[in-house]
Amino acid sequence: MKKILVADDDVHIRTLLRHVLTREGYLVLEAGDGREAAALMKEQTVDLAVVDVMMPHMDGLELCSYIRETYDIPVILLTARQQLSDKEQGYLRGTDDYVTKPFEPEELLFRIKALFRRYSIASDDRIRLNSLVIDRKNYEISDGNDVLLLPVKEFELLAQLAQYPGRLFSRSELIELVWGADYEGDERTVDVHIKRLRQRFSDYQNDFTIRTVRGIGYKVDMVNT
Repeated sequence: MKKILVADDDVHIRTLLRHVLTREGYLVLEAGDGREAAALMKEQTVDLAVVDVMMPHMDGLELCSYIRETYDIPVILLTARQQLSDKEQGYLRGTDDYVTKPFEPEELLFRIKALFRRYSIASDDRIRLNSLVIDRKNYEISDGNDVLLLPVKEFELLAQLAQYPGRLFSRSELIELVWGADYEGDERTVDVHIKRLRQRFSDYQNDFTIRTVRGIGYKVDMVNT
């Protein structure tokens, strides 16, 4: 289940968003100011933050900068300000999206889902599968608490599938992409490695699954995206 942080000093806004987001299956964490939000993020894994600009102690722009420097999650700034210069400041601080009050809760929900889709697709070096982050540069996988190290070919196979969630790869494609065109082994090598990956990540079935398409190959499906 994805966790969304709502940081807003208006309790009515927090209550509204908690109702809307909980109904959609998200777990909502609430903070009344930026400082409280930053402290909360140190204690719990957050998948997306909805941040009000005008907050005491640490305003939303400061909080957005802190999140961008410290975490790899999408941020939506929520504010009554509508001037272009205010939006420019938000984007300069690293926000992914900007919603002005008053807003339709359904529109905010659409934007949240769109950001989750975008963040599930790989950047050059990092691929996100819900709570798991695959770091292709350092050959590491993190769940926010622990770092998982895999044999090289298992890592590369998972990264290849995860980079394109929902796309079906044939065994021959995977052999060429992961092992190389000059590989002389059997395509059953793919099956063996997929089996090992499923065993290793049996505790992460709420994040992703590796599906077998009989007679063709495999694909990664995101869960609750």
